Amino acid sequence: MSISRTSRVTGLSLAAALLAAACSTGGATTAPSAAPAGPIDSPTGSPASGGAAIAVPTPPSAAITLQGAGATFPAPLYQSWFDAYGGLYPNLKIDYQAVGSGAGIKAITQQTVDFGASDAPMKDADIAALPSGTTVLHIPTALGAVVVIYNLAGVATLNLDAQNVADIFLGTITNWNDPKIAANNPGVTLPDKPVLVVHRSDGSGTTNAFTSYLSAVSTDWSTKVGKGTDVKWPTGIGAKGNDGVAGGVQQNDGAVGYVELNYATQAKIPAANLKNADGAFVAASTAGVTAAANAAAASFPADNRQAPIINGPGADTYPIASYTYLLVFQDQKDAAKAQALVAFIAWALTDGQAAEEGLGYAPLPAAVQQKALATLHTVTTGGSPVWP
Repeated sequence: MSISRTSRVTGLSLAAALLAAACSTGGATTAPSAAPAGPIDSPTGSPASGGAAIAVPTPPSAAITLQGAGATFPAPLYQSWFDAYGGLYPNLKIDYQAVGSGAGIKAITQQTVDFGASDAPMKDADIAALPSGTTVLHIPTALGAVVVIYNLAGVATLNLDAQNVADIFLGTITNWNDPKIAANNPGVTLPDKPVLVVHRSDGSGTTNAFTSYLSAVSTDWSTKVGKGTDVKWPTGIGAKGNDGVAGGVQQNDGAVGYVELNYATQAKIPAANLKNADGAFVAASTAGVTAAANAAAASFPADNRQAPIINGPGADTYPIASYTYLLVFQDQKDAAKAQALVAFIAWALTDGQAAEEGLGYAPLPAAVQQKALATLHTVTTGGSPVWP
Protein backbone atom coordinates (compact mmCIF):
# COMPACT_ATOMS: atom_id res chain seq x y z
CA MET A 1 0.00 0.00 0.00
CA SER A 2 1.43 3.35 -0.97
CA ILE A 3 1.16 7.04 -0.44
CA SER A 4 2.60 9.97 -2.39
CA ARG A 5 3.90 13.47 -1.53
CA THR A 6 4.59 12.78 2.10
CA SER A 7 7.33 11.07 4.05
CA ARG A 8 6.55 7.53 5.09
CA VAL A 9 5.57 7.28 8.71
CA THR A 10 8.46 6.54 11.01
CA GLY A 11 6.27 4.78 13.53
CA LEU A 12 5.73 1.52 11.68
CA SER A 13 5.81 -0.20 15.05
CA LEU A 14 2.35 1.27 15.53
CA ALA A 15 1.19 -0.43 12.39
CA ALA A 16 2.66 -3.67 13.66
CA ALA A 17 0.86 -3.23 16.94
CA LEU A 18 -2.41 -2.69 15.13
CA LEU A 19 -1.79 -5.76 13.02
CA ALA A 20 -1.24 -7.85 16.12
CA ALA A 21 -4.37 -6.48 17.77
CA ALA A 22 -6.61 -7.04 14.77
CA CYS A 23 -5.96 -11.09 14.58
CA SER A 24 -30.29 6.50 9.34
CA THR A 25 -28.43 8.34 6.36
CA GLY A 26 -26.45 10.87 8.34
CA GLY A 27 -23.35 12.37 6.76
CA ALA A 28 -24.77 12.59 3.23
CA THR A 29 -24.19 15.44 0.81
CA THR A 30 -26.35 15.11 -2.29
CA ALA A 31 -26.20 16.73 -5.70
CA PRO A 32 -29.36 18.56 -6.80
CA SER A 33 -31.48 16.53 -8.57
CA ALA A 34 -26.61 -5.16 -7.96
CA ALA A 35 -26.85 -7.20 -5.49
CA PRO A 36 -25.42 -6.71 -1.97
CA ALA A 37 -21.68 -7.20 -1.71
CA GLY A 38 -22.30 -9.53 1.23
CA PRO A 39 -19.23 -8.97 3.44
CA ILE A 40 -18.56 -11.38 6.26
CA ASP A 41 -18.50 -9.73 9.68
CA SER A 42 -15.39 -10.02 11.81
CA PRO A 43 -15.61 -9.33 15.57
CA THR A 44 -12.21 -7.65 15.81
CA GLY A 45 -13.37 -4.02 15.73
CA SER A 46 -13.34 -2.10 18.99
CA PRO A 47 -14.82 1.31 19.85
CA ALA A 48 -12.46 4.23 20.35
CA SER A 49 -13.58 4.62 23.95
CA GLY A 50 -13.96 1.00 25.03
CA GLY A 51 -17.20 -0.93 25.32
CA ALA A 52 -18.43 -3.92 23.37
CA ALA A 53 -16.53 -5.04 20.28
CA ILE A 54 -18.00 -4.06 16.91
CA ALA A 55 -18.31 -6.72 14.22
CA VAL A 56 -16.67 -5.19 11.14
CA PRO A 57 -16.84 -6.50 7.56
CA THR A 58 -13.91 -8.02 5.71
CA PRO A 59 -12.82 -7.30 2.12
CA PRO A 60 -13.25 -9.77 -0.74
CA SER A 61 -10.49 -12.33 -1.28
CA ALA A 62 -9.79 -11.23 -4.87
CA ALA A 63 -7.01 -8.76 -5.68
CA ILE A 64 -8.39 -5.24 -5.51
CA THR A 65 -6.80 -1.79 -5.84
CA LEU A 66 -8.44 1.33 -4.42
CA GLN A 67 -7.40 4.79 -5.56
CA GLY A 68 -7.70 7.81 -3.28
CA ALA A 69 -6.52 11.41 -3.27
CA GLY A 70 -6.72 14.48 -1.10
CA ALA A 71 -5.61 15.94 2.20
CA THR A 72 -1.99 15.96 3.32
CA PHE A 73 -3.10 16.61 6.93
CA PRO A 74 -3.96 12.92 7.67
CA ALA A 75 -1.50 11.35 5.22
CA PRO A 76 0.92 9.95 7.87
CA LEU A 77 -1.99 8.38 9.75
CA TYR A 78 -3.45 6.92 6.57
CA GLN A 79 -0.10 5.43 5.61
CA SER A 80 0.10 3.71 8.99
CA TRP A 81 -3.41 2.36 8.45
CA PHE A 82 -2.61 1.16 4.93
CA ASP A 83 0.47 -0.67 6.18
CA ALA A 84 -1.41 -2.36 9.01
CA TYR A 85 -4.46 -3.29 6.94
CA GLY A 86 -2.26 -4.52 4.11
CA GLY A 87 -0.66 -6.92 6.59
CA LEU A 88 -4.11 -8.30 7.36
CA TYR A 89 -5.28 -8.44 3.74
CA PRO A 90 -2.34 -8.49 1.30
CA ASN A 91 -4.73 -8.79 -1.66
CA LEU A 92 -5.99 -5.24 -1.05
CA LYS A 93 -3.87 -2.37 -2.33
CA ILE A 94 -4.64 1.26 -1.50
CA ASP A 95 -2.90 3.98 -3.50
CA TYR A 96 -3.34 7.45 -2.00
CA GLN A 97 -2.11 10.70 -3.53
CA ALA A 98 -1.60 13.37 -0.84
CA VAL A 99 -2.30 16.38 -3.05
CA GLY A 100 -4.39 18.61 -0.78
CA SER A 101 -8.03 18.81 0.26
CA GLY A 102 -9.06 20.94 -2.71
CA ALA A 103 -7.68 18.36 -5.12
CA GLY A 104 -9.37 15.59 -3.14
CA ILE A 105 -12.77 17.26 -3.48
CA LYS A 106 -12.15 17.80 -7.19
CA ALA A 107 -11.12 14.17 -7.71
CA ILE A 108 -14.21 12.70 -6.03
CA THR A 109 -16.46 15.18 -7.84
CA GLN A 110 -14.96 14.14 -11.18
CA GLN A 111 -15.14 10.45 -10.16
CA THR A 112 -11.47 9.83 -10.93
CA VAL A 113 -10.84 8.14 -7.55
CA ASP A 114 -12.59 5.58 -5.37
CA PHE A 115 -12.47 7.95 -2.40
CA GLY A 116 -11.43 11.50 -1.68
CA ALA A 117 -10.05 13.04 1.49
CA SER A 118 -10.47 16.53 2.87
CA ASP A 119 -10.01 18.38 6.14
CA ALA A 120 -12.50 21.01 4.99
CA PRO A 121 -16.06 19.76 4.52
CA MET A 122 -17.44 20.19 1.03
CA LYS A 123 -19.23 23.50 0.57
CA ASP A 124 -22.76 23.76 -0.78
CA ALA A 125 -21.24 24.85 -4.11
CA ASP A 126 -19.09 21.70 -4.17
CA ILE A 127 -22.17 19.58 -3.54
CA ALA A 128 -24.06 21.33 -6.32
CA ALA A 129 -21.19 20.42 -8.70
CA LEU A 130 -21.58 16.68 -8.05
CA PRO A 131 -22.94 14.53 -10.88
CA SER A 132 -26.72 14.73 -10.87
CA GLY A 133 -28.41 12.31 -8.48
CA THR A 134 -25.23 11.34 -6.62
CA THR A 135 -24.54 11.64 -2.92
CA VAL A 136 -21.15 11.96 -1.23
CA LEU A 137 -20.78 10.91 2.40
CA HIS A 138 -18.46 12.71 4.81
CA ILE A 139 -16.91 10.11 7.10
CA PRO A 140 -14.79 11.63 9.90
CA THR A 141 -11.66 9.64 10.68
CA ALA A 142 -9.56 11.73 13.09
CA LEU A 143 -8.86 15.17 14.50
CA GLY A 144 -5.70 17.21 14.44
CA ALA A 145 -4.26 20.47 15.64
CA VAL A 146 -3.00 23.21 13.33
CA VAL A 147 0.18 24.63 14.84
CA VAL A 148 2.27 27.74 14.19
CA ILE A 149 5.83 26.59 13.54
CA TYR A 150 8.87 28.85 13.55
CA ASN A 151 12.62 28.89 12.91
CA LEU A 152 14.39 31.12 15.44
CA ALA A 153 17.81 30.08 16.70
CA GLY A 154 17.99 30.23 20.48
CA VAL A 155 14.22 30.56 21.01
CA ALA A 156 13.06 27.23 22.38
CA THR A 157 9.70 28.46 23.66
CA LEU A 158 7.53 31.11 22.04
CA ASN A 159 4.17 32.38 23.29
CA LEU A 160 1.80 34.02 20.81
CA ASP A 161 -1.64 35.44 21.44
CA ALA A 162 -4.30 35.58 18.77
CA GLN A 163 -3.48 39.15 17.76
CA ASN A 164 0.21 38.26 17.39
CA VAL A 165 -0.66 35.43 15.01
CA ALA A 166 -3.06 37.55 12.97
CA ASP A 167 -0.60 40.45 12.73
CA ILE A 168 2.24 38.15 11.65
CA PHE A 169 0.20 36.61 8.83
CA LEU A 170 -1.28 39.98 7.86
CA GLY A 171 2.25 41.31 7.51
CA THR A 172 1.79 44.09 10.10
CA ILE A 173 4.32 42.47 12.44
CA THR A 174 7.47 42.32 10.36
CA ASN A 175 10.22 41.73 12.93
CA TRP A 176 10.55 39.08 15.61
CA ASN A 177 11.49 41.53 18.37
CA ASP A 178 8.27 43.48 17.89
CA PRO A 179 7.03 44.78 21.28
CA LYS A 180 3.69 43.00 20.81
CA ILE A 181 5.46 39.61 20.71
CA ALA A 182 7.92 40.58 23.42
CA ALA A 183 5.05 41.39 25.79
CA ASN A 184 4.01 37.72 25.75
CA ASN A 185 7.57 36.43 26.18
CA PRO A 186 9.17 38.04 29.25
CA GLY A 187 12.75 36.94 29.76
CA VAL A 188 13.10 35.66 26.18
CA THR A 189 15.63 37.35 23.92
CA LEU A 190 13.85 37.73 20.61
CA PRO A 191 16.16 38.32 17.63
CA ASP A 192 16.15 41.51 15.58
CA LYS A 193 15.26 39.53 12.51
CA PRO A 194 12.66 39.90 9.73
CA VAL A 195 9.61 37.62 9.78
CA LEU A 196 9.19 35.40 6.70
CA VAL A 197 5.71 33.87 6.38
CA VAL A 198 5.42 30.49 4.64
CA HIS A 199 1.88 29.52 3.64
CA ARG A 200 0.17 26.88 1.53
CA SER A 201 0.10 27.40 -2.22
CA ASP A 202 -2.49 24.66 -2.85
CA GLY A 203 -6.12 24.23 -1.79
CA SER A 204 -5.90 22.95 1.75
CA GLY A 205 -8.07 21.93 4.68
CA THR A 206 -5.20 22.95 6.94
CA THR A 207 -5.51 26.43 5.46
CA ASN A 208 -9.27 26.33 6.00
CA ALA A 209 -8.81 25.57 9.71
CA PHE A 210 -6.06 28.15 10.15
CA THR A 211 -7.87 30.94 8.32
CA SER A 212 -11.07 30.08 10.22
CA TYR A 213 -9.08 30.78 13.38
CA LEU A 214 -7.64 34.01 12.00
CA SER A 215 -11.09 35.17 10.88
CA ALA A 216 -12.51 34.42 14.31
CA VAL A 217 -9.84 36.31 16.25
CA SER A 218 -9.14 39.25 13.91
CA THR A 219 -11.65 41.63 12.35
CA ASP A 220 -8.91 42.86 10.00
CA TRP A 221 -8.26 39.33 8.78
CA SER A 222 -11.95 38.55 8.42
CA THR A 223 -12.66 41.65 6.34
CA LYS A 224 -9.44 41.79 4.31
CA VAL A 225 -8.66 38.11 3.68
CA GLY A 226 -11.37 35.77 4.99
CA LYS A 227 -11.35 32.00 5.39
CA GLY A 228 -11.29 29.00 3.09
CA THR A 229 -9.12 26.30 1.58
CA ASP A 230 -7.38 28.88 -0.61
CA VAL A 231 -7.06 32.60 0.18
CA LYS A 232 -5.11 35.59 -1.14
CA TRP A 233 -2.27 35.85 1.34
CA PRO A 234 -1.19 39.39 2.28
CA THR A 235 2.45 38.40 2.70
CA GLY A 236 4.90 35.53 2.47
CA ILE A 237 5.87 32.71 0.12
CA GLY A 238 3.86 29.65 -0.87
CA ALA A 239 4.68 25.95 -0.53
CA LYS A 240 2.73 22.85 -1.47
CA GLY A 241 1.39 20.55 1.21
CA ASN A 242 2.03 20.40 4.94
CA ASP A 243 5.42 18.91 4.17
CA GLY A 244 6.24 21.80 1.82
CA VAL A 245 5.43 24.41 4.47
CA ALA A 246 7.43 22.49 7.08
CA GLY A 247 10.40 22.35 4.71
CA GLY A 248 10.10 26.04 3.87
CA VAL A 249 10.22 26.99 7.54
CA GLN A 250 13.14 24.67 8.24
CA GLN A 251 15.17 26.11 5.38
CA ASN A 252 14.71 29.80 6.18
CA ASP A 253 15.99 31.53 9.31
CA GLY A 254 13.23 33.71 10.73
CA ALA A 255 10.46 31.81 8.96
CA VAL A 256 7.02 31.04 10.38
CA GLY A 257 4.24 28.85 8.99
CA TYR A 258 1.34 26.61 9.90
CA VAL A 259 1.09 22.81 9.64
CA GLU A 260 -0.72 19.87 11.18
CA LEU A 261 0.83 18.83 14.50
CA ASN A 262 2.24 15.56 13.17
CA TYR A 263 4.44 17.36 10.63
CA ALA A 264 5.96 19.57 13.31
CA THR A 265 6.53 16.59 15.60
CA GLN A 266 8.11 14.35 12.98
CA ALA A 267 10.38 17.12 11.64
CA LYS A 268 11.23 18.35 15.16
CA ILE A 269 10.22 21.92 14.32
CA PRO A 270 9.23 24.04 17.34
CA ALA A 271 5.63 25.20 17.52
CA ALA A 272 4.43 28.26 19.40
CA ASN A 273 2.22 28.05 22.46
CA LEU A 274 -1.06 29.74 21.56
CA LYS A 275 -3.26 31.67 23.95
CA ASN A 276 -6.61 29.91 24.22
CA ALA A 277 -10.09 31.17 25.03
CA ASP A 278 -9.46 30.76 28.76
CA GLY A 279 -6.37 32.99 28.55
CA ALA A 280 -3.78 30.21 28.94
CA PHE A 281 -0.80 29.70 26.64
CA VAL A 282 -1.05 26.04 25.59
CA ALA A 283 1.17 23.78 23.55
CA ALA A 284 -0.50 21.74 20.83
CA SER A 285 -1.32 18.23 21.97
CA THR A 286 -3.73 15.42 21.22
CA ALA A 287 -5.18 15.99 24.70
CA GLY A 288 -5.90 19.62 23.86
CA VAL A 289 -7.58 18.61 20.61
CA THR A 290 -9.61 15.93 22.38
CA ALA A 291 -10.80 18.53 24.90
CA ALA A 292 -11.96 20.76 22.03
CA ALA A 293 -13.71 17.86 20.27
CA ASN A 294 -15.47 16.62 23.39
CA ALA A 295 -16.77 20.11 24.17
CA ALA A 296 -18.24 20.38 20.67
CA ALA A 297 -19.40 16.77 20.19
CA ALA A 298 -23.01 17.43 21.25
CA SER A 299 -23.45 19.88 18.38
CA PHE A 300 -21.80 17.69 15.73
CA PRO A 301 -23.95 18.20 12.60
CA ALA A 302 -26.20 15.48 11.18
CA ASP A 303 -24.43 15.58 7.80
CA ASN A 304 -21.02 15.35 9.54
CA ARG A 305 -19.81 18.61 7.98
CA GLN A 306 -18.26 20.00 11.15
CA ALA A 307 -16.47 23.33 10.79
CA PRO A 308 -13.05 23.68 12.46
CA ILE A 309 -13.34 23.94 16.25
CA ILE A 310 -11.96 27.37 17.11
CA ASN A 311 -11.33 28.69 20.63
CA GLY A 312 -13.25 25.97 22.44
CA PRO A 313 -13.73 26.35 26.21
CA GLY A 314 -11.40 24.83 28.80
CA ALA A 315 -8.09 25.72 30.38
CA ASP A 316 -6.25 22.94 28.50
CA THR A 317 -8.11 23.23 25.19
CA TYR A 318 -6.01 23.92 22.09
CA PRO A 319 -7.63 26.72 20.03
CA ILE A 320 -7.33 25.28 16.47
CA ALA A 321 -8.73 21.78 16.03
CA SER A 322 -10.13 20.21 12.88
CA TYR A 323 -11.73 16.96 11.76
CA THR A 324 -10.54 15.23 8.64
CA TYR A 325 -12.85 13.23 6.37
CA LEU A 326 -12.96 10.48 3.81
CA LEU A 327 -15.32 11.39 0.95
CA VAL A 328 -17.21 8.40 -0.42
CA PHE A 329 -20.03 8.06 -2.92
CA GLN A 330 -23.02 6.64 -1.11
CA ASP A 331 -23.99 4.35 -3.98
CA GLN A 332 -21.00 2.47 -5.36
CA LYS A 333 -20.83 1.19 -8.94
CA ASP A 334 -18.32 -1.63 -8.32
CA ALA A 335 -19.58 -4.13 -5.70
CA ALA A 336 -16.17 -5.66 -4.93
CA LYS A 337 -14.50 -2.27 -4.52
CA ALA A 338 -17.43 -1.12 -2.38
CA GLN A 339 -17.01 -4.09 -0.06
CA ALA A 340 -13.25 -3.50 0.21
CA LEU A 341 -13.65 0.23 0.85
CA VAL A 342 -16.34 -0.21 3.50
CA ALA A 343 -14.35 -2.96 5.21
CA PHE A 344 -11.22 -0.80 5.39
CA ILE A 345 -13.05 2.27 6.68
CA ALA A 346 -14.91 0.21 9.30
CA TRP A 347 -11.57 -1.11 10.53
CA ALA A 348 -10.08 2.41 10.53
CA LEU A 349 -12.99 3.69 12.63
CA THR A 350 -12.51 0.91 15.21
CA ASP A 351 -9.14 -0.84 15.54
CA GLY A 352 -7.39 1.88 13.53
CA GLN A 353 -8.21 4.55 16.12
CA ALA A 354 -5.53 3.09 18.41
CA ALA A 355 -2.76 4.48 16.17
CA GLU A 356 -3.90 8.07 16.27
CA GLU A 357 -2.44 9.54 19.45
CA GLY A 358 1.00 8.06 18.81
CA LEU A 359 1.06 9.81 15.43
CA GLY A 360 -0.08 13.21 16.71
CA TYR A 361 -3.80 12.90 15.98
CA ALA A 362 -6.80 12.69 18.30
CA PRO A 363 -9.22 9.76 17.96
CA LEU A 364 -12.88 10.40 17.35
CA PRO A 365 -15.06 11.11 20.39
CA ALA A 366 -17.26 8.07 21.06
CA ALA A 367 -20.44 9.84 19.93
CA VAL A 368 -18.84 10.97 16.67
CA GLN A 369 -17.37 7.50 16.09
CA GLN A 370 -20.86 6.04 16.32
CA LYS A 371 -22.18 8.61 13.84
CA ALA A 372 -19.33 7.77 11.45
CA LEU A 373 -20.10 4.05 11.67
CA ALA A 374 -23.81 4.73 11.14
CA THR A 375 -22.94 6.76 8.04
CA LEU A 376 -20.81 3.90 6.72
CA HIS A 377 -23.81 1.56 7.05
CA THR A 378 -25.64 3.72 4.48
CA VAL A 379 -23.17 2.90 1.66
CA THR A 380 -24.87 0.84 -1.04
CA THR A 381 -24.03 -0.90 -4.28
CA GLY A 382 -26.81 -1.03 -6.81
CA GLY A 383 -29.05 0.37 -4.13
CA SER A 384 -28.48 -2.47 -1.63
CA PRO A 385 -26.48 -2.01 1.61
CA VAL A 386 -22.84 -3.08 1.54
CA TRP A 387 -22.78 -3.44 5.34
CA PRO A 388 -26.38 -4.04 6.47
